[in-house]
Amino acid sequence: MSLNSIFQYFVPKDKKFFPLFEQAGANLIVMAKLLQETVYSTDLVKRAALNKQLEDLEHKGDNITHQIHLELGKNFITPFDREDIHSLASSLDDVADFIQGASNRMELYKIQTPSQAMQEITDLIVEATEHVATALNELRDLKNIRKITDSCVRINSVENKADYIFDKAVGELFEFEKDAITLIKNKEVLSAMEDATDKCEDVANVLESILVKNA
Repeated sequence: MSLNSIFQYFVPKDKKFFPLFEQAGANLIVMAKLLQETVYSTDLVKRAALNKQLEDLEHKGDNITHQIHLELGKNFITPFDREDIHSLASSLDDVADFIQGASNRMELYKIQTPSQAMQEITDLIVEATEHVATALNELRDLKNIRKITDSCVRINSVENKADYIFDKAVGELFEFEKDAITLIKNKEVLSAMEDATDKCEDVANVLESILVKNA
């Protein structure tokens, strides 16, 4: 019997971490799509209701993160490094925080008409979270490493696109927006959105670390 086979024999059979990570990934997709719906709407009442839904889903994400940390405390043997499990859970939680944060800033700052750049970055957030969820769903047995790697590459590509849109939009704000308060409000919302894609890239980095250690 190989060392890997012996190790697999002692890995907890319930594999509670994997369902929790999959729940976190699915939750991020729902949040991203709600944010997308928010930035494509000018109905402030509807956007307030969507923001409340996002707040509830962010709390749901917090609970999933808490459950992962509880499992870390209860299980002596884990499917991969404890540090990577903690980092992955924290990175996923950060994505949820910034998605909800972007919506909350739009609500607090009373952004009347979301800009095209906000819509474009939010579209990228949806794309990034879908790739994150795809990769998380492949973690159970690590048999389809290529699919996880492909998702990580796509997440990095999305983040680069978001960076470009963010930099261009901020440059145009400083060039054309004459009202300082409006400039600051829009920049803050764009910054939270761009940060959400940055955190998706952090997730990809942790996943790549897991692949290297478990190759």
